[in-house]
Amino acid sequence: MTGSTNANQHHSENWQQQLAAGFSDIEKLCRYLQLVPADLGISRTAAAAFPLRVPQGFAARMEKGNPEDPLLLQVLPVEQEMHPYPGFGTDPVGDLDAISETGVLHKYHGRVLFIISGSCAINCRYCFRRHFPYADVQLSRKKQRAAVQYIEDNPAISEVILSGGEPLLWNDARLGELFQRLASIDHLQRIRIHSRLPIVLPSRITPQLLDCLGQSRQQVILVLHSNHANEISTDVAIVCKALRQRNITLLNQSVLLKNINDSPGKLCLLSEKLFQAGILPYYLHLLDKTTGTGHFLVSETNARNIIREVQNRLPGYLVPKLVKEEAGRLSKTAIAL
Repeated sequence: MTGSTNANQHHSENWQQQLAAGFSDIEKLCRYLQLVPADLGISRTAAAAFPLRVPQGFAARMEKGNPEDPLLLQVLPVEQEMHPYPGFGTDPVGDLDAISETGVLHKYHGRVLFIISGSCAINCRYCFRRHFPYADVQLSRKKQRAAVQYIEDNPAISEVILSGGEPLLWNDARLGELFQRLASIDHLQRIRIHSRLPIVLPSRITPQLLDCLGQSRQQVILVLHSNHANEISTDVAIVCKALRQRNITLLNQSVLLKNINDSPGKLCLLSEKLFQAGILPYYLHLLDKTTGTGHFLVSETNARNIIREVQNRLPGYLVPKLVKEEAGRLSKTAIAL
């Protein structure tokens, strides 16, 4: 694609075409946003290790000419990623120790994670799985059957969490097959999907996918990932309404990120925009200390102060729980205020 691409063109394309047409070249993204790459502290080394990937529709929500746009800062490879930060590593939440079957992470009582895709529509620079060895745990059809069998053989498992990468990058047919297989497991009560796609590529929510999710025997919960109010576009609101009409529960989890959403005002506006779209604020995560992400860190002390002020301004149902993930723990760790 070129920097002159019409920002409205994505409305006439299907989601696979939009995915393929996304920005993967820093210069093209900068031209589109009317920015000079040399002024942005870009790191080619960081981009080589973790490539730029941004859908056109998401880039269209960025403010042109603004090098500090909060959506741009989430995706731009910068020199700070190459700085060492004490306590940061490549597996900060202990995923690798929790692999029970290929593609299955059994970290929590009664719940298992399916890592069903290693790809994403957007590469968020703060991603806690940016170093995860996806190639070792990809679900082939054979491995998928083994993973489902693991759930079937463990009656204490009541919830499956589809994660990744991006689980909704599977096509409608394959997701439908998985849902049909999970429907036959009597002790499985819920299917939870963690996805950023309805936010960054809302056209992925096709009628076929809506049918798949809406007809599930299990209750379906879709946990979205939005960090800033500017991410909630009209297209996002439309697909969220369609999801709610299929009785799908919509929650949101955010990551607290320096210079992006680390103020009470920004978080309050995000909660308000989410709720207007029918999404309930769920978690506000402290940054997982992944190598390459230290420049996003907000201290726990500052996080407490911020969320206390959010509590002062909003009703309780709009205040996300402040949490952090710790390796080896059986649940998220709530941050005491």
